Amino acid sequence: MRVVLIGRPPPDPLTQAEGGAVRRALAEAARTLGPISDTPRLDAELLMAHALDCTRDTMILSRLDAPVPAGFAVLLARRQAHEPLAYIIGTRDFWTITLAVGPGVLIPRADSETLIEAAIDHFGAVGPASILDLGTGPGTLLLAALDQWPQARGLGIERSQTARDYAVGNAARIAPGRAEIRDGDWGQGVAGRFDLVLCNPPYVENGAALAPQVARHEPAEALFAGAQGLNEYRRLAPQLSRLIAPGGIAIIEIGAAQEQAVSTLMAEAGFAVACRHDLGGRPRALILS
Repeated sequence: MRVVLIGRPPPDPLTQAEGGAVRRALAEAARTLGPISDTPRLDAELLMAHALDCTRDTMILSRLDAPVPAGFAVLLARRQAHEPLAYIIGTRDFWTITLAVGPGVLIPRADSETLIEAAIDHFGAVGPASILDLGTGPGTLLLAALDQWPQARGLGIERSQTARDYAVGNAARIAPGRAEIRDGDWGQGVAGRFDLVLCNPPYVENGAALAPQVARHEPAEALFAGAQGLNEYRRLAPQLSRLIAPGGIAIIEIGAAQEQAVSTLMAEAGFAVACRHDLGGRPRALILS
């Protein structure tokens, strides 16, 4: 006689004792994610560590033969649907810090670390005393700089309430008492001058083809900036000079094809302009003095 249990879903094959160990599930998940991710194995490992509620290192060192947690299949399905990994696990590493992130927040990119590298080359170990980050998002550039220079204090300006909420939480954890997060539109209403001004504005041209995980999930207002991607640079250029302290600099991120156009805008605003390339050899940051 066959007994049918009503109301109980069939077991997930990944969680079965036979073939259900973490190491085997990771191999299968990496194959599944191959078509939609440039880093399928890393994605699988980070999702599994999140499901196990441990670090990736702990998982690799001691949990590879553990049973697969029931929640892993749900996390994997979300990633297969092109949801950004950072939104699923709720964090993103950047420079020396780990930022809490989520829907409605621009996810920090490794290319943006070029701005921190340029600042270190300019200021050295002594560092700036004061830092301004225009469009701070979840606190990305501001908090990375403050972690680099523990004696510095900073201000982050962000017009998105969602991003500001994340920035406030990240600041309380990473740089308690040293970072103020404030509502604002670039430098409008910001008083005083700062040794280091950082900015990663929207610079994608309208209509550009983006990866599904970006186009479907990340906030359009943090990405797009007009037909040529230059609208926000035009707004920033006349504001920056009054925000930079004597001897200070501003460092702004640019798209890979925007060096000449943005350099011209900034030179017309009275700045000496130098360019820094990212690890891929692409123009990534303009240094204004």
